[in-house]
Amino acid sequence: MLMKTPVFQEFTKGAEDGFKVVLGIMPTLVGLMVAIGIMRASGALDMLAGLIKPLTNFLNFPSELVPLITVRLFSASAATSLLLDIFKEFGPDSYIGRLTSIIMSCTETIFYTMSVYFLTAGVKKTRYTLAGALTATLAGIIASVFLTKLLF
Repeated sequence: MLMKTPVFQEFTKGAEDGFKVVLGIMPTLVGLMVAIGIMRASGALDMLAGLIKPLTNFLNFPSELVPLITVRLFSASAATSLLLDIFKEFGPDSYIGRLTSIIMSCTETIFYTMSVYFLTAGVKKTRYTLAGALTATLAGIIASVFLTKLLF
C-alpha cells in the first residue's frame, strides 16, 4: 500500500511468466510420463526386479521394491501408484509397507528434478549432480532399511 504497487497486475505478470516456463518444460514432462507408462505396461520393471532378485536376496532387501525405486528416480506420481499397489498387496503396516513409505520420503525424483530445473535455468553442464544425487538416493535407501528394521 505504501509503495502503490498494482498487486493484481504484478500477480498476473508473474503468472504469465510461470506459464511460459511450464510451456518450455512440457515436452520433457510428457516424455518422462510416457516412458514410465511404457515401462510399467510392458512389464520391464517386473523383469528388472526378477533379474536383480539374487542381489536383493543377498542384501536382504525386498525385490518387490526395485520397480518402485526405479520409477521414483523419474516420477513421484508414478511411484505413488506403485506404493498403493504395494500397500494393497502387503498392507501399509507390513515390513515392506513401512519400508516403502520411508523410502518414498528419503528419496527424490532425480531425473525429473534435473530435467525441469536445469532446463528452466538453461544449465548445460550438470557436472557431478547426477552422481551426487544417485549417491544421496542410495544413502536414503540404506537409511530407510536401517530405520525400518529399527522400528519394525
